[in-house]
Amino acid sequence: MKTAISYSNAPDLAAEDYIVIGLATCFVKEDGEVHQIEVIEPIPSAALEALLKGIPTSYKLAYATTLGAVLDGDTPLFSPDFPETAQLGDEFVPRVFAAARTYKRRESAKSLIPVGTTYTELAYSTERKRVLNATRVVTKEDNIKQHSHTHKVL
Repeated sequence: MKTAISYSNAPDLAAEDYIVIGLATCFVKEDGEVHQIEVIEPIPSAALEALLKGIPTSYKLAYATTLGAVLDGDTPLFSPDFPETAQLGDEFVPRVFAAARTYKRRESAKSLIPVGTTYTELAYSTERKRVLNATRVVTKEDNIKQHSHTHKVL
């Protein structure tokens, strides 16, 4: 008989639940320069389906596993399939729980990559750079002038 491990922040999930973890190439802007980093983060079922259809992505690989292999309680575990230089994405644990729930809701997505398998045939591209700490500054020039009749009742 298996002992079901539940998580304090996600009592609806168990260690055997399916999850896909990806290795993405991202960029960080520091002191006016852009630096490349590798980030480990969960991939939700809808995103995985899109990636497997050949959409360009910053993900180098996708690894299918279980929650128990990724988390020890609320502590992330590193897989040997990922480089030592890679870092965990922001909000890793809550995002893993959220992504795992998407696979519970969409059971067919679990068959895309079997557990324990690494999928590397993604359409990897860094043409559109994914900058993690980008800030958007809104200026007065960003406003769009509306037609004078937009808010009038004619």
